Amino acid sequence: MIFVKILRPVIKNISSSCRQCTFIRHFSSRTFDYDLVVIGGGSGGLACAKEAVGLGAKVAVLDFVTPSPRGTKWGLGGTCVNVGCIPKKLMHQASLLGEGIHDAQAYGWTVNPEEVAIKWSAVTEAVQNHIKSVNWVTRVDLRDKKVEYVNGLGYFKDPHNVVAVMKNGTERVLNAKHIVIAVGGRPRYPDIPGAIEYGITSDDIFSMPTPPGKTLVVGAGYIGLECAGFLKGFGYDATVMVRSIVLRGFDQQMADIVSSAMIEKGINFLFKTIPTSVEKTSDGRYLVKYRSNEGAEGSDVYDTVLFAIGRTALTDDLRLENAGVKVNEENKKIPVNEREETNVDGIYAVGDVIDGRPELTPVAILAGRLLARRVIGNGQDLMDYRDVATTVFTPLEYGCVGMSEEAAVKEFGEENVEVFHAYYKPTEFFVPQKSVRYCYLKSVALREGDQKVLGLHYVGPVAGEVIQGFAAAVKCGLTMKILMNTVGIHPTTAEEFTRLNITKRSGVDPTPASCCS
Repeated sequence: MIFVKILRPVIKNISSSCRQCTFIRHFSSRTFDYDLVVIGGGSGGLACAKEAVGLGAKVAVLDFVTPSPRGTKWGLGGTCVNVGCIPKKLMHQASLLGEGIHDAQAYGWTVNPEEVAIKWSAVTEAVQNHIKSVNWVTRVDLRDKKVEYVNGLGYFKDPHNVVAVMKNGTERVLNAKHIVIAVGGRPRYPDIPGAIEYGITSDDIFSMPTPPGKTLVVGAGYIGLECAGFLKGFGYDATVMVRSIVLRGFDQQMADIVSSAMIEKGINFLFKTIPTSVEKTSDGRYLVKYRSNEGAEGSDVYDTVLFAIGRTALTDDLRLENAGVKVNEENKKIPVNEREETNVDGIYAVGDVIDGRPELTPVAILAGRLLARRVIGNGQDLMDYRDVATTVFTPLEYGCVGMSEEAAVKEFGEENVEVFHAYYKPTEFFVPQKSVRYCYLKSVALREGDQKVLGLHYVGPVAGEVIQGFAAAVKCGLTMKILMNTVGIHPTTAEEFTRLNITKRSGVDPTPASCCS
């Protein structure tokens, strides 16, 4: 306070234009305990908090993990670090390594196939050890950057006061000029008998103390398919129950290819089917009863029932009504404008909690950083939610950026859209004679002029690595003329995009005669 009193008369004599600097603005006009309080310690919230501190703000982050119905809980870092992207990718990699050991025989390595097996306790321990190290590094990073970490469950007292409920039940009020809601979401359970009591979700699968065994995955979004994929790769029987369609929101031709490739791998699918109940059997397993859309009933017994039917935004505990923040009552998400502002001045939201935006970690991170620059600094850049690339880490991966074929046709009309496509043969698949039946890619483009690319889709090895570079190109206005005049790196699978020349409209067979045709 003495420091501020000394500065105040000096500040009054400084020109108004100079007062725009962050340092002077905060020390001359702050009437709140904090410039910014972030509710939620996930990727988006942490990115926003750290960016704000770097701009001179005083910032606090609230984070609290309510245990799952199975009792699973975790440390700082949010869904991605603890029960999402990171453990999922590690499990996927473990699965691919197992497949690679078998492939190695064809390349001359001496391998005893009977000795190739996953040890569930070892893989979960390795994954959890990595996650705990990330939790620790995150805590240290916040301390080093002078972000105050509050391990408490937050709720609104009013538009400028957030109450943190601590582990011991005591409450602490944090007064802030700006508040960012970044609480994300948690998996939903179906409203059927036994679901919560006997089922698990992605919150639990990565730290299960015992092997999952024969597993039913209910839900065919990317989380469900990825879990079924690595479980099958580990040697467990895996079944996916699909209520309506696979990978809703994605290009449906590519979704069909992904599910067909999974079936070829030995993963079972129950299409157009929903569970009706889960019961525990006398031997400790689970009897799942289900019904098809046509009304046919059936049942089977599983060791694990994993629900991946979507996520619910964690807004119920925030008491948003105290601050006057509006919520979409259907999905519990928060509507925001292009500046991530809610309907209440000084209250913002980023990440999976906001309505109508991609639920992806990198989206939340960039949106959080840009928000901090606007709120604390003098930034004006807005988050661009268009053409966001993503990858589904199924056994044969699917990466995409931009519009699906269906979306392009709906917006521009079928007569104005050209689809270039091809099957291809990854060189590394030849020696072990792996199936290339589902290695496929396509470019959705406009028909006229240089044919601007609207969307790129790829099913095959290392899809995330392949699609990332092309995502930047799409952002820069990639056209088919540019793509066709780009020299590919041979022999790679990514180069297949530069060789696209057959259109669906032509009716020509897109299957190549050789790897270099």
